[in-house]
Amino acid sequence: MAGTAAKLQDREESNDFAALLGEVLGENEAFVGSVVTGTIVSMNSDAITVDVGLKSEGRIPLKEFGLAGQRAELEIGDAVEVFVERLEDRNGEAVLSREKARREEAWADLEVLHAKEENVTGVMFGKVKGGFTVDLNGAVAFLPGSQVDVRPIRDVSALMGVPQPFQILKMDRARGNIVVSRRAILEESQAEARSEIMGTIEEGKILTGIVKNITDYGAFVDLGGIDGLLHVTDISWKRVNHPTEALSVGQQIDVMVIRYNQETNRVSLGMKQLADDPWEAAESLYPVGATYKGRISNITDYGAFVELDDGIEGLVHVSEMSWTKKNVHPGKIVSTSQEVDVMVLDVDLEKRRISLGIKQTQENPWAAYIDSKKVGEELEGEVRNITEFGLFVALNDEIDGMVHISDISWEDQSDEILKSYKVGDKVMTKILEMDADKERVALGIKQLTEDPFKGAMDGVARGSVVTCTVTEIEGTGVKVSVNENLNGYIKKIDISSERSEQRPERLAVGEKVDAKIMKIDAKTRELTLSIKVYEQEQNKKAMEEFGSTESGASLGDILGAALGDDKK
Repeated sequence: MAGTAAKLQDREESNDFAALLGEVLGENEAFVGSVVTGTIVSMNSDAITVDVGLKSEGRIPLKEFGLAGQRAELEIGDAVEVFVERLEDRNGEAVLSREKARREEAWADLEVLHAKEENVTGVMFGKVKGGFTVDLNGAVAFLPGSQVDVRPIRDVSALMGVPQPFQILKMDRARGNIVVSRRAILEESQAEARSEIMGTIEEGKILTGIVKNITDYGAFVDLGGIDGLLHVTDISWKRVNHPTEALSVGQQIDVMVIRYNQETNRVSLGMKQLADDPWEAAESLYPVGATYKGRISNITDYGAFVELDDGIEGLVHVSEMSWTKKNVHPGKIVSTSQEVDVMVLDVDLEKRRISLGIKQTQENPWAAYIDSKKVGEELEGEVRNITEFGLFVALNDEIDGMVHISDISWEDQSDEILKSYKVGDKVMTKILEMDADKERVALGIKQLTEDPFKGAMDGVARGSVVTCTVTEIEGTGVKVSVNENLNGYIKKIDISSERSEQRPERLAVGEKVDAKIMKIDAKTRELTLSIKVYEQEQNKKAMEEFGSTESGASLGDILGAALGDDKK
């Protein structure tokens, strides 16, 4: 019995101990997953040891106690709040976390601020795919790249590690996701600034801004909440081919409001308006006929622009660049940045144009050549070029004279005559005309010989009556010859005064007819004649001289008598 009693007593004691142990363990188990306050009992360069009242202490990395990019300042004996993950690990130590404790605290605070739609303070500390990580006092949030600023930023290094406000866009505690925006904060502040500046902006006002973006046609300037356009033509009085020649992104500049549209809120800005207009004194500084040195600033198909001074440019038209180089691109005569001597030809202040000439500062080779020659002088030259209207013949190394197609041959006035010549041929010519102002020397080849038609034109004039010989019959008229050397043509309608007789076939080749000259082509030496007009004039003359048919004579008798008298 005694043994049985002893066993019962031992069993009761064992149950009491188990109950006590379970009670203690149950209390400790409640620590897991909660935030508790502990005391730092030791520390080194990497970690600290914290006593939270459990069977064993726990070690926490020192980096968990500092904010992003900062080292924590801790001492032994300091009280810290930590998160209990497990009562002990394989080494028998409690598993604690300062980072998770901060996260739990931060999440609770952030949820309250998010519900109130209030901004939070955070620190950007890392770059991830698509954006950046932000420390919100222990909770890590994601900042999309598009939400960093109101405009793209190439270098964000200045924003890293700096406490700044953010707006929470989305929170999901179950997944541990927080998305924030810095851009939303900036847009709010810009909207306020824009509203303030729009109330004070006016044309003529001088403002300070930051170059925000540069395009081919100008630059957009941030005026502190509103952007204005600075067109490339309003950057400087001098030529600016591209805004990057004078401006750079991020540059602070002073500008003047030159136009402001309150309906569209568009602001046009100018920089050159802050400086004196150099064109105001241009007329007195650059009188017509004066010579200056300038620099080629730009070359176009029609000429070259020459910079005379800052903000003052003049145009040298291609026709005013050289005495001898014609139909040549200006880029083959001058080059960009080349210094040249120019003469002022014209000043138009209203259009802000100065016409310049380069050739006027040089000796005119046409004048020198013409002074040394006389009209009628014969000379030999090389054919330099052949065009549809004639030949260009070298007069010397610099200038050419022209033989017009009509001055090549007495007999052949067609363009077929040009096929008789080729570039490089040596030809004899005669000087027909010279004009230094028009830079022209007219030459002739046919004038070297006697005009074979010289005698043929004697007695031939418009309105005179000639005897023609029919040489060819066509459906529209007949060809005739006059004085054996001149060709003429009688249209079908001019063959007779009688409509029934206006038939080319009524005439025969070799037949001689009288006709009146209606037109003379001096170049082709061709005549236009009319038998009809000649007959009508003869009829009228006969009626005037011999009376009407009432006198007893027939019309045939009168005409016969008139024609007989005319041929005597």
